[in-house]
Amino acid sequence: MGDWYRGDCHVHSVHSDGRLTPAELAAAARAAGLDFLAVTEHNCPAPPGVWAELGGEDLLILLGQEVTTRTGHWLALGLRPGQLVDWRHRVGDPAFDRALREVRAAGGLCVAAHPHAPYPGGDLMFPLEAFDAVEVWNGEWTSDRPWNADNHAAHAEWGRRLAAGVRAGRPQPALGNSDAHLPGQLGTPQTVVHAEQLDAPAILAALRAGRSWIAESAAVELEFTAEADGRRAGIGERLATGGRPVALHLDLAGVPDPQVRVHTERGKARWQAGLTADAAGTSFVRVEVRHPDGRPAALTNPILLE
Repeated sequence: MGDWYRGDCHVHSVHSDGRLTPAELAAAARAAGLDFLAVTEHNCPAPPGVWAELGGEDLLILLGQEVTTRTGHWLALGLRPGQLVDWRHRVGDPAFDRALREVRAAGGLCVAAHPHAPYPGGDLMFPLEAFDAVEVWNGEWTSDRPWNADNHAAHAEWGRRLAAGVRAGRPQPALGNSDAHLPGQLGTPQTVVHAEQLDAPAILAALRAGRSWIAESAAVELEFTAEADGRRAGIGERLATGGRPVALHLDLAGVPDPQVRVHTERGKARWQAGLTADAAGTSFVRVEVRHPDGRPAALTNPILLE
């Protein structure tokens, strides 16, 4: 059956360039209502033993790394204790492929990080299709600009590529993370994952499968499902439609005066009760929720239609 868990998969402590200690980050994660946290220091492993003492039944801590190269950054999530991913590679370098293989061999996930970040080395030059997922919403630079041009570009690029990926059988999930360096940033935004249980293999498997959606904070709650021919599927799942119209169901809370759009490969439509999708005309359906001023409040990975 599983359950929904909230997490932040891009976090820095004083062991790289963050301001908070591991203990302060763990306390902030619990205060933000998070169930899991991935520590991703720049080009260094998580300090041995430090994080193991800070997790518990109420907070899963995943070990990771922000692989910081001169041609872009990417996240290695789910590393072994002490594992260090070589960052000395550029576009076209065989060392890049070796690094990806090493992460996956450890059971980990490779995520393209803030692909349009506005600083030297921030623009991701590696091919997006090489990664297991892409970070489309990064919170580090958004304290005074809640939805900046860099996030807009990453989100738009992901959206344009989605239909081709779904039809090729390789849909690339979207993640949202705070990239927290300073107090008050953690969990803004956060990725909400449906996993079998709260442990590293289950969370990583759910992220890899796209069984997740992105929320601006723990205040936002969302459930999105599709139903056809007596069958129902949720975010990241496949729905065999039997050629029947697909009825869409949305439960949303925590967003005053929400502006909801349904997205398919044929375009987008304003949400309304009783909305259906034509399974013959699209391979997926997903939703985005925005505030009246256009700021995003939530966005989902797709439900896949067959």
